[in-house]
Order: sequence, then C-alpha cells, then structure tokens
Amino acid sequence: MSYIPEKEYDFVVIGSGLGGLACAYILAKEGHSVAVLEKNTQLGGNLQVFSRDKSIFDTGVHYIGGLDKGQMLYQFFKYLDLYDGLKLKRMDEDGYDVIRFADGKEYKHGIGYDNFKRLLIADFPEEVQAIEQFCSDMQDICKNFPLYNLDAEITADYFDNQDYRTINAYAHICSLTQNERLRNVLAGSNPLYAGVKDKTPFYVHALIFNSYIISAYKLIDGGSQIANIMSRNIKAKGGEIFRKSQVISANYHDDGNVKEVVLSNGSVVRGRNFVSNMHPEVTIDIFGEKRFLTAYRKRVKSLENTISSFTVHLTFHKDSFEYLNHNIYQYNVDDVWDGVDYKQELWPEGFFVCTPASSKSDKYADCMSVMTYMSIKETEQWQNTYNVIGHTEERGAAYEAFKAEKSEQVLKTLEKVFPGIRAKIKNVYSSSPLTYRDYIGNYDGSLYGILKSSKEPVKSVINPKTKISNLYLTGQNLIFHGILGVTIGAFVTCFNFVDRKNIIDKVKQA
Repeated sequence: MSYIPEKEYDFVVIGSGLGGLACAYILAKEGHSVAVLEKNTQLGGNLQVFSRDKSIFDTGVHYIGGLDKGQMLYQFFKYLDLYDGLKLKRMDEDGYDVIRFADGKEYKHGIGYDNFKRLLIADFPEEVQAIEQFCSDMQDICKNFPLYNLDAEITADYFDNQDYRTINAYAHICSLTQNERLRNVLAGSNPLYAGVKDKTPFYVHALIFNSYIISAYKLIDGGSQIANIMSRNIKAKGGEIFRKSQVISANYHDDGNVKEVVLSNGSVVRGRNFVSNMHPEVTIDIFGEKRFLTAYRKRVKSLENTISSFTVHLTFHKDSFEYLNHNIYQYNVDDVWDGVDYKQELWPEGFFVCTPASSKSDKYADCMSVMTYMSIKETEQWQNTYNVIGHTEERGAAYEAFKAEKSEQVLKTLEKVFPGIRAKIKNVYSSSPLTYRDYIGNYDGSLYGILKSSKEPVKSVINPKTKISNLYLTGQNLIFHGILGVTIGAFVTCFNFVDRKNIIDKVKQA
C-alpha cells in the first residue's frame, strides 16, 4: 500500500471505478483536496484489463457510444480532459452490432438512426411503421432525461417522470409489432443491461441502445486507458490516489459524521466528506448498518442485482483470425430474453462475441472474448475463496475442471458461428462470477449492479445522499450503468458540492 499522509482531505473517494475517478477529478478540478482509495493493484473497476499471451482483454468495457463530436459522452469526456488522450476505433457503420440466431440469420444494427432504420427495414419491409415508432419512442425518452441530453432543463430532477420508469421494455416492444423475429432483433443487445423480461424498464433499453446508435467505438488496446488518463488528470489537479488501500470500516465524530475510514492494514484516512463508489449494500456493511435507517437498509439489501457472467477468453495464432469491427450477439434459442433464466441443458442459450481492437493489426485479431450469463449459484462451493493479483488463493482442481467443462460447452456453440475456429486458437482462458465478484468488490459478481424494475420503479432509486450527512454514493447503481450512465452519475453526485448550472455550462462549452 502507498504511504498516505496524515492530513484531512476535503473528499475521500472509495473505489477507483469510473464513477469514483470522475467524481475525484470534478472535485479536484473545482479546487478541492481529494484522495482516492482503491483496494486492488489496478485502478478502474470495470475498466480493468488483463493480459494473456501478450493479448489484452477487457473485463467490462468492450465498446462505448455517444462519442462523436458534440454528443453527450464526448462533451463529458472533454470536460474531464479525457477525450483527446483516447485511442479509439469507430465500429462498422452498417452493423456495429450483429444479432444472430441459431438458424444462421443475421440482422445488423447500424450507426445513425437513418442507417439503423434502413438496415432493419431491408430485413423487415412490412414493419416500417413499427421500426419508425420504436426509434421515435427511444429518442423521446432520451430527450426527457436531464443530463443525458445536455440541452435539457438542467434544474429538473433526474427521476421526475415516473411514467417513463413504469414502461416495461419487453411489453413495449411487443406492443409495436406482432413479428416475433423483429421483437427479438430490437431487443437483441439486451445483454448490455442483463435484461429481465418482466422487469427491465424501456428507459434502460432506450438510454443505452440510443448511445450506440448515434455512434459506436472500441477502445484500442483496452479500456484501462480511461482509468490511466483519469488518474494522471487527478494527480495533475493535486489529487492523490492510493492503491492496495482497502476500506473495511469507519470512525465517527460525536455528531454522527464520518471522521475517517479504516484500512485493512489498520491505518486511517481522514476527510470532511466521503464518496463511495462501492455497491450500496457493501457501503452499508462497511460504514455500519446501525448508521442507516432500518427501512433504507432493508430496502437496499432486498434489491435484486443483475446476473453475473462466465467469459471465455481466446488467444489466436498469429494472423489466423480476421478482426471483427463489430460485435455478435448469438442466440441459440428463439427468445433473446430467456438467457437470464437459462436452462442447464441449453446453456449457453446465447453469448456476446467481440474481438478487441489492437494497435498490433487492423486486419487480424489476436484474441476474442465470449461472454454468456451465469448465476453465481453455480460457483457456490468455492464461494469462500478469494483470488486477485496480490492475494492469490487457488480455488482447486475441481474449480479448474468446472471452468474447463463450461469453456468446452461455449466453444462447441461458438464453432457453429465460426466453423474451424479451434485450429486458430492458441490458448483458452476463462473467468467465472467469482472472478468478477473478487475484482469488482460486490457480493454476487453482478454485471451491472442493482436491477431496475418497471414493476417497482421507486424501490431501485438510489439517492447520492445518505443518512450520514457527509457520506455520498456514486457509481453504476445511481442513475444507470455503463460508461455513459456512470459518468452522468458522477456529475449528479458532485452537484451536491459544486454549482450545477456552472458545471453543465462548462461541459457544454468543453
């Protein structure tokens, strides 16, 4: 662990995921003293990467949207002094995502709404009205979420319009068309939010889907470049970042405010304010259950989280597999919503395929990630193990056998998409829900944190303020997940400390 000076910071940020880093930079840029505490060796949360056979794999960020000049994420990144340092590769205009089914038929999602509609109408010429209405509905919702659209009224609260939050994604798409295949194509990228048929709101689908339709990019050589640039920017503004600094508890002033957080090695870090980028449930446990209202504590702990994943990571022999400048959502069943409640005999019912963009070659991929849903319940027998860099704990031969068996099941279905791919594979690696749990720091390896529900929209609303008056929350559970959602959440958190209109003006002018 790095040496932490004995001083009181204006803000202590716990967790160096994008939400924590963005909060730290905004606050440091506005003149506050800031310290970021990260439990792992590597910064970034879902921005972390790892290397196998000299190939770089992303753990969470495989592509991002809204980055064309003037678009919302572009403006946020410009304010964060982040955009100009990024190495980006624009994805295929006529199919950044390909939705593919067991019958071999493929449907492409294009960049730009006119292009998006053109491609779908070519596949579904009888469904022009449904496709037009679907796009119109998504754009309408996006216009009505402040901060997502920087031209929106900035004094509005992000959660004002309850009507939008009760619209169910599956039900709404079904209301637009009777064509089952089109319904599934329009929802085909729902692994981006681990969609649940009877719960996921349409606004979640719209906010995320729209950001990719307007522009889609891969990060060349991995998403960790975002964390690296952000950390440099924070330090340039006088902020400090401390790795291998796991927060385990807190000490309090007599008035009930947090005085300092306690690290796993016994040292303390003092602050006037604290921002937790951890899951709200983890935050409650670390800062002390009794410090929170019983109703709030019970509500947070009762919230359902999104499912976890099993990912197969392949490295290829040199110049053997052509680079894909698009992603593939492969479905081995007809209903794209079925995968979350998968049946063991059909697993994997579907998976996400991407080849990371690399500076080594534009023509050939040196690796591939294949991600599919998996419940952490499948790894229960190893739940008491913990394995990250710097704290290696082998899970044993049975665990390795489990991963090998699951990897083989994925490869068998992958071969149907890419016949002959095995001859091109150099090595096979894999990660389970336990891997995700250990590195991200939640309890169940959840991909995207708390599951939003159209049935109980208010229940899953997490306010950045807590009962402890100098403890605030940020991260993927606040507004919505993903690079864009987490960035918006960081600004929402910081509005408690900086002038909202002034900051938004700066973002617009960046």
